[in-house]
Amino acid sequence: MPEPSKTPWPDGLRFAFGTLTVLPVTVTRWDRDAARGGMLCAPLAGLVVGGCAALVGVLLLALGAGALLAAVASAAVPAALTRGLHLDGLADTADGLGSGKPAEDALRIMKQSDIGPFGVITLVLVLLAQVAALAQAYGDSWARGALAAVVSATAARLALTLAARAGVPAARPEGLGAAVAGVVPVRAALLTAVLVSGAAAAGGALVGMYDIVRTAAAVIVSVAVAELLLRHCTRRFGGVTGDVFGGLAETAATVSLIVLSLGQ
Repeated sequence: MPEPSKTPWPDGLRFAFGTLTVLPVTVTRWDRDAARGGMLCAPLAGLVVGGCAALVGVLLLALGAGALLAAVASAAVPAALTRGLHLDGLADTADGLGSGKPAEDALRIMKQSDIGPFGVITLVLVLLAQVAALAQAYGDSWARGALAAVVSATAARLALTLAARAGVPAARPEGLGAAVAGVVPVRAALLTAVLVSGAAAAGGALVGMYDIVRTAAAVIVSVAVAELLLRHCTRRFGGVTGDVFGGLAETAATVSLIVLSLGQ
């Protein structure tokens, strides 16, 4: 096992990839400094996940597959590279919110291994929306499809960075939510959001002039919607959990894809 570094950034990268992907990365530190670096590096993990999704989608197109199959594959890759944890978190969050029960009971429902009707309906609608938006993007061009896959995955992890900012409490004293809640300074979270939005706009410029605005808007709108969900979950549950983080990621990914599909 590698020795822990003296600075949080190498360990932060390992924390980000080790907790947010299934890539064979050893997490050497679980302290608050490493968690802070990890959540600031979360968009980088999203960039890699989105790049893998785009690669599979474009490869299928090159082999003669249609836009719909490429879209399904691009939606499946992020799920596979996270062991479905974000989708599971989305379903559990939907069940907790949909239960209408007090925070303690809602958190208990979210912790159960089964998925209730609210979770099933939410998963179906979200996955349908993602596939439909990606199919539209791939149908327009392979470049727009690849861009959509990368931007959505990166925006999803940016939502996690913002949700881990100072001032957002944990709903439970244990779990991943408690480990990363409040670790990111607000200024650093906002700076990361600006950098990701700028990088998205630069990526859009490679496709077309209109895509500069559209990709930046996709990031901004997606994290804004995720912020609304975060505030609602914080009020309902008393803070964030690992499930809430997963729900925020899938929400941001879906909204970004919807925004990217508009005007095509």
